[in-house]
Amino acid sequence: MDGVALLLIRGDVKVDKINLNEKLDLFEEYWSPKIIGEVNESYVKVAKLKGEFLWHTHENEDEMFYVLRGLLIIRFRDKDVIINQGEFLIIPKGIEHMPVAEKEVHVMLIEAKTTLNTGDVRNERTVEILEKI
Repeated sequence: MDGVALLLIRGDVKVDKINLNEKLDLFEEYWSPKIIGEVNESYVKVAKLKGEFLWHTHENEDEMFYVLRGLLIIRFRDKDVIINQGEFLIIPKGIEHMPVAEKEVHVMLIEAKTTLNTGDVRNERTVEILEKI
């Protein structure tokens, strides 16, 4: 039964298991997070990353990057932090950072629903309306 979602229904409550690899297979674009679930007032997202993103800050939200595949570098003004597969990093609100993926990286993100991927910067990489997959 591996890869098959278990569905339990009680009134309007549904419980589904989610296969992260299957979700990541549904899209190709980089730096465009997709919603795969919700926990309280946060979204659980997956994304594919490659190359440098941009320097930005989230003034009101913390961010969590969990590396599913590959190696992600988070640059801070005073140091770089390398996140290997199976590791995660929480970036507190207000901390300027820039994600860098020299090769393709797959990540799971847990962020407040108000989090904009480019934080305090608006440009062509800003995703205003998130796709749920």
